[in-house]
Amino acid sequence: TDVAQRCSLPPSTAHRLLATLQKTGYVYQAGDLGLWYVGLQAFTVGSSFLANRDFVAQSHVSMRRLMEQSGETANLAILDETEAVFIAQVQCREIMRLLVKLGSRVPLHASGVGKAIFAALPDERIDAILKVKGLPRITENTIVAPEIMWASLQVVRQRGWSFDDEEHALGTRCVAAPIYDEHAEPLGAISLAGPTTRLPDERIKQLGPLVAHTAEELTLRLGGRWPHTR
Repeated sequence: TDVAQRCSLPPSTAHRLLATLQKTGYVYQAGDLGLWYVGLQAFTVGSSFLANRDFVAQSHVSMRRLMEQSGETANLAILDETEAVFIAQVQCREIMRLLVKLGSRVPLHASGVGKAIFAALPDERIDAILKVKGLPRITENTIVAPEIMWASLQVVRQRGWSFDDEEHALGTRCVAAPIYDEHAEPLGAISLAGPTTRLPDERIKQLGPLVAHTAEELTLRLGGRWPHTR
């Protein structure tokens, strides 16, 4: 009754909502009075939020510097199951610039941040994701052949950065590099993105190592380690 009153909900609606939250572990009921308490799942989600917030705070300085050095928009994304999710952006000062909605998702196979993360995963996990998700075409440049995707990921591993050549959105290019945690597993990726008119091949070759170096610095600042140090 107290919950219903505080939330301005009918008692029956409040009960249904609490029952759903109880099933998923967000709340539990205990004691002779039947009081409701915050469940373990709420703390788990809260801890994850705080971890991501710290990740963003630690990354912001690197993103700002990367934008200043390159003149292009810097993005930060994290891995979520089989997709990359954008969680931060530092926009460049150009009139034409690439804007992403924070919280938006992109596939691992057809985006700069996605391919950077994809290449950092173990082969068996990549194979499992490919079997479930496939390689759906998004633009005419999207890689849809598994053998070409595997070869592309090998290149990313060797040079340390990925390249999205209008594979997710026509007219835009992107370079990205993975960020690792303390177990040398990918947390996410940092990227630079802009219109193709400002990012010709020679410019891409300059920005790729810059992004990779920034990602390695950020990995160390977050207490992570690069895979080759295992």
